Amino acid sequence: QVQLVESGGGLVQPGGSLRLSCAASGSIFSINLMGWYRQAPGKERELVALISSGGIEEHADSVKGRFTISRDNAQNTVYLQMSSLKPEDTAVYYCHAYLRLKSSSGYSGYWGQGTQVTVSS
Repeated sequence: QVQLVESGGGLVQPGGSLRLSCAASGSIFSINLMGWYRQAPGKERELVALISSGGIEEHADSVKGRFTISRDNAQNTVYLQMSSLKPEDTAVYYCHAYLRLKSSSGYSGYWGQGTQVTVSS
């Protein structure tokens, strides 16, 4: 059993900052990719940022220069530092991890429950 628990969402004014966290727990052997996705009302879920176990990052063009993904491998935790937030960043943000369980020989993807980020004055 694996759990991904997100925290750090909330209401922020345009131009403000938030930091999201996602901690993975359970019978985990190793985690490969970790990432953040978001889904705005009426839109499809989209990739925000990914980070490999070796620290290689990828950010969507819409957030480059404003958002930064990072991770703590020892804590199985991924972060998303969001700055210069815009109303169009309003969405439910989901954590995703591509990981291997101790009881498994392969990797599978797991999702968190989501955390709401609202950017509004």
